[in-house]
Amino acid sequence: MTHTFQVDLRGMVDLLARHLYSGPRVYVRELLQNAVDAVTARQLIDPAAPATVRLTVHPGEGGTRPALEVVDTGVGLTAEETRELLATIGRSSKRDADLGLGRGEYIGQFGIGMLAAFMVAETIEVVTRSAREGSAVVTWRGHDDGTFEVSETPDPDGATPVGTRVVLRARPDAEHWFSHETVTALAREYGSLLPLDVAIAVPVGGELLWSRIGDGEPPWLRTYPSEAARREALATYCERTLGFTPLGHIDLAVPLTGLTGVAFLLPAAAPGSAGHRVHLKRMLVGTRVEGLLPEWAFFVRAVVDATELHPTASREQLHTDEVLVATQEALAAQLRAWASATLTGGGALARRFVETHHLALRALALTDPEMLELVAGVLPYETTDGGASLAQVRERTGEVLFTGTTEAFRRVAPVARAQNLVVVNAGYVYDADLLRLLGARPGWRVRELAAGDLEAVLVPLAPVRELEVMDAVAAAGEVLADADCEVLVRTYAPAEVPAMLLRDRDGEHQRDLRREAEAADDVWGAVLETFATPARSRRLVLNDASPLVRDLLAAPPGDVSAAGVRSLYLAAVMLAGDGLRPREVEQLNDSLGALLRAGLTGGRTSAEDDA
Repeated sequence: MTHTFQVDLRGMVDLLARHLYSGPRVYVRELLQNAVDAVTARQLIDPAAPATVRLTVHPGEGGTRPALEVVDTGVGLTAEETRELLATIGRSSKRDADLGLGRGEYIGQFGIGMLAAFMVAETIEVVTRSAREGSAVVTWRGHDDGTFEVSETPDPDGATPVGTRVVLRARPDAEHWFSHETVTALAREYGSLLPLDVAIAVPVGGELLWSRIGDGEPPWLRTYPSEAARREALATYCERTLGFTPLGHIDLAVPLTGLTGVAFLLPAAAPGSAGHRVHLKRMLVGTRVEGLLPEWAFFVRAVVDATELHPTASREQLHTDEVLVATQEALAAQLRAWASATLTGGGALARRFVETHHLALRALALTDPEMLELVAGVLPYETTDGGASLAQVRERTGEVLFTGTTEAFRRVAPVARAQNLVVVNAGYVYDADLLRLLGARPGWRVRELAAGDLEAVLVPLAPVRELEVMDAVAAAGEVLADADCEVLVRTYAPAEVPAMLLRDRDGEHQRDLRREAEAADDVWGAVLETFATPARSRRLVLNDASPLVRDLLAAPPGDVSAAGVRSLYLAAVMLAGDGLRPREVEQLNDSLGALLRAGLTGGRTSAEDDA
C-alpha cells in the first residue's frame, strides 16, 4: 500500500521562513523583489504602463499591531494564479511557462519569497488584479498557522487598477521590524540601485510625502564631467556604502554574465575575506557575499551588479556553478592586470599599495608565475645590506641567500653585515615559499643560509693563536657537550658581539635522531643509530676580537671559566630568538651565581675560601 507524507503546514512555514533565511531583515527585500518582478512583467506586455512601487508603514493604533503596505503597478495575478503561487510551497512564477515568467529579467521566487514575510507577520493580505482583460479582483489572506482564504470580486468596469497590494500585520514579537525607520533603512539598503520608481511614504507635518528609494543608475555607470570627478564620486560612494576611504578603485566588467562594478582598494591590510557587496538585477543580494573574487584578493572590497549569476535558495549568497567559476576567473585576470600595470608604472599609488598590501601581493605571487617575477622586482625585503628587492639582491651578489625565520636573520645580521655578506630576511608570511619558487626558475640562484656560509667568511685564527687557545676550546666543548654544541674560535666584526650561535638543519635532525635512539628500545634504537652521525647540531663561535672572550680563553680551567662559557652560550641562544627551557634557566642562574661570587671574592672559589 502506498501512503503519502503528512505535512504540518504551520511547521513547514516556520521551518522555511525562519531557517531558509539568515534573519528577519530579508522580508523587505522579498517584498521588493516580488513587486519589481511584477512591474517588470507588465512592462514587457505594455511598455506604456505605470512602473511604480510604493511602501507605507501603518503604526499600530487602537490596539491594532503595526502593518506594512506594499503597492505595485505590476502584472497582477488571477484567482487561479493566486491559489497556485501562494498556496504551493516552493512554486516559483519564474518556472511557470503559462505566466510567461520563465525569463532572466526577474529577481526572486514569488511563492518562496512570500514565506519570508511570515518571519515577522501574523497575517498577509494580498489584493490583486491581473492585467489580463476582464480579470476580477482577488483577495488572498494567509495566516502564520498555514491556513488561507481566497475570494473574488468581479470588476467588469476595471475600476480597480491593475497591480497588487500586499499588507503585512506584525506578529506580537516582531513589531520593531515595522517601525518607519527600520523599513526605510532596509528598503534603501536592498533597493539602492533599483531602476524603477520605488518610494516610501514619509510623515512630514501630519502629511505623507513620497521619498524615492535608491539612486537608480549605479555610480560606476554614470557619466561624469572628468575622470577626477568620477574618482571623487566613487570614493564618496565607497565611504557612504562600505565605510572607508579607498586608496583607489579598479573597474570590473564581465560581459558574459552582465557584471559591472568596482573593486575598492582597502586603506589598511585586512587578511582574510570580508565578502563583497553583490546586486543581482539591481537588487542587493548581500553585503558579505563570498566566492566572487579569489582568496588572494583581500586587498579590495567589491561592489558589483550582475544579470546572469545565480543566487542560492535564500538569495543571500551566490550559487557555485560554471557561470560563477567563469566570472571568478575573469575578475581574477582583471585584478592581476591592474596590479601588474600599476606596480610596473610606479607612482604614489603604487608605493602606497605596496606598503599596505604587500601580503596580498605575496599571496598572489604564489599562484601566478608572472606575478612572481613582478613581486621579485618591486617588493622591498629586509636584508643585511638595507632594503632591497630580490632582483636587486641577485644583481649585486649573483645569488639570493635567505634565512627562513626572522630570529635566524636577527642572529646572523650583525656579523653578516660586517663581513659584507648579503642575507635576505624571509621570515614573514609567504616569503620562504616565494624564494623557493624563485629558485626553481631559470636565471635564479636561491638557497637558505647554512652555518657553513658564515663560517666561510669568519677569519680563522693564526696558527700560533690557535695553539694558545686549544686547551681552552677543548674545555669549553666539554662544558657544552650536554647541549650538543661544538665550540669554535674565529675573528669577526663587530667586536661587541662576543659569541654567535650557528645552527644547521641537518645537524639538528641528527641530534633528534640520536635522542630518539637513546630513548628507544634496543632494536629500534639500533636502526636509528645507523642514520645518526656524530656531528654536533650547534656551533658556538667565540669572537677572538672581543676582549671578554680573550679574557675567558686566558682564564685557568675551573668553575669560573665553565660558568663564563655556559653564560655566553645561553646568551647566544636567547639572541637567536630561542626561549630557554627550565633546565637552561637553572644553568644560567648557576653560571651567573658562580661569576658573581668570583667577582665578589676576587676570583677565589668557595673551596679556596674554606681552606
